[in-house]
Amino acid sequence: MDYSDQDQIQRLLDSNCPCVHIPTTEEMRALMLVRDSAMSLPVDTLQWSIISGLTDALINEDKFIKETEHPAAALYHLAQRNDRYIAVMLDLIPHLNDPRTLRALREAIMSAHSSYSSIILIDSQHELPPAIRSHANSIHLQLPNADTIEQIVRSCLNKEHKKNPIEVDISRSSLDMFVRNMLGLSRSQIESIVAETVAEDRRFDASDINFILARKRQILQSDGLLEYVKAPTSLDRIGGMTNLKHWLKLRQQSDSSQAQTLGIKPPRGVLMLGVQGAGKSLCAKAIATAWNRPLLRLDPGVLFDKFVGESERRLRSALAQAEAMAPIVLWIDEIEKAFASAASQSTDGGLSRRMFGSLLTWMQEHKAPVFLVATANDIKALPPELLRKGRFDEIFFVDLPDHDTRQIIARIHLEKRKQNAADFDLGAIADASEGFSGAEIEQGIIASLYAALNNARALTTQDVAASLAQSPPLSVTMAEQVHALRAWARDRCVPAD
Repeated sequence: MDYSDQDQIQRLLDSNCPCVHIPTTEEMRALMLVRDSAMSLPVDTLQWSIISGLTDALINEDKFIKETEHPAAALYHLAQRNDRYIAVMLDLIPHLNDPRTLRALREAIMSAHSSYSSIILIDSQHELPPAIRSHANSIHLQLPNADTIEQIVRSCLNKEHKKNPIEVDISRSSLDMFVRNMLGLSRSQIESIVAETVAEDRRFDASDINFILARKRQILQSDGLLEYVKAPTSLDRIGGMTNLKHWLKLRQQSDSSQAQTLGIKPPRGVLMLGVQGAGKSLCAKAIATAWNRPLLRLDPGVLFDKFVGESERRLRSALAQAEAMAPIVLWIDEIEKAFASAASQSTDGGLSRRMFGSLLTWMQEHKAPVFLVATANDIKALPPELLRKGRFDEIFFVDLPDHDTRQIIARIHLEKRKQNAADFDLGAIADASEGFSGAEIEQGIIASLYAALNNARALTTQDVAASLAQSPPLSVTMAEQVHALRAWARDRCVPAD
């Protein structure tokens, strides 16, 4: 059963949990939830901060308890109480580096257990010291769903209108689009965006959606965990990938009501293996395009942090945000770089294996329509658990393009650069690019354009062929590795083309 944030807090307070941890940056919301739950209980509710010390949190916040500004002193005061109470401690975790404060918290928790009291830690830090972790119940506040977002939007508009009248002219469909684009953001972020939207022209209408999308991208990029990726507008702009496109087409209606009636579950993800530059990234974009879903990229490199526990928190936060924004396509690029140590005897204290275990658990249990696309270049670096049947709906191998596909790729990149493909011998370009990846063909065309521009003349087929001949492809410089990868994939993967 799924419980609301309020229900979770209420249940822990009703059950006299001695220590509750609420990791969040939305301190005011957490305080309101705790206060609402505490109102139903006949107990004193206290609040502590390093500035004011212990105060009466519900009746009179100006009522200070003297000499409790130091966290150890405040905790010592709580430990001496015999009555039942609820104490909210703000930003306490950084002070637990002090052995006295850590000891004082442990004794206060033991005392709270005896008096049926609760100490609530509201903090922006997510990781508790091991000595406290086993005694605490953590509550991660949920991001607002669509219904809640609409309520927040209406409330913010009313608030803005009272300050300075605004004009609201938005259809039901536009409002629904606005709400969908706010999924994955916190309450405070949504409130801030609504206020910014109406600040200048005092209007709220369908034209504001572009501003909202831009602000959301800024927010996500500032967090650094998930990045919006612009996908192609048409699958025609992606050369080859015939089998992948057919697979996507068959599953395009997987989230329809008819599919649900038949008991068909939506696909959960695919693993894309292949030669570097062969188009694995394009495959991720192709899926987002085919299913008309936003594409979010998770860079494994940004997950790892020097602080203990922070890397795991970042992964949990990224996956939770992805679920809140569903339906989406989540792309993890070069997944082997993030979890390579999980496949062997790690030298990182088991961090990679713990994070890999968290990812596998999420892949197995998540309920939101998040379709995972993982790409990899080095199959030997992947943990074997990731390749087990059932982890992904399918494992595709993206090989170097054949002759016909190379012609399509050449046409796409010529037209992308304002060249008339009919003026070129695409067959000759395909011949000249034998063994080249799509990315290498593109770079060959770009190099030939520079040469033609320098000579102040139009680009020709000979220019492109000459440019391709000057740079040997990866399939030549790394022939052994490419051959080994193809041999491994021959009976284990589905060819993407």
